[in-house]
Amino acid sequence: MTYEVKLPTLGDDGGDTATVSYWLVEEGDNVKEGEDIVELTTDKAAFSLPAPKSGQLQEKFVQEGDEVSVGDVLCVLEI
Repeated sequence: MTYEVKLPTLGDDGGDTATVSYWLVEEGDNVKEGEDIVELTTDKAAFSLPAPKSGQLQEKFVQEGDEVSVGDVLCVLEI
């Protein structure tokens, strides 16, 4: 079973887009729910996005330096 990890809402003043700073895990890595998987930046802040579920990172859909919008799929986990 797969699970799409999407960019969540960034808060009241976070805007609708973020830039992928760097991935903390690679394709094929196992992650635990709550473990940070990617760091992103907005105009106002930098933040790490935790894995919403435990599983294996199957595929990244965005690369470091890419701009992503709220709701975009960042990666897929095999859960």
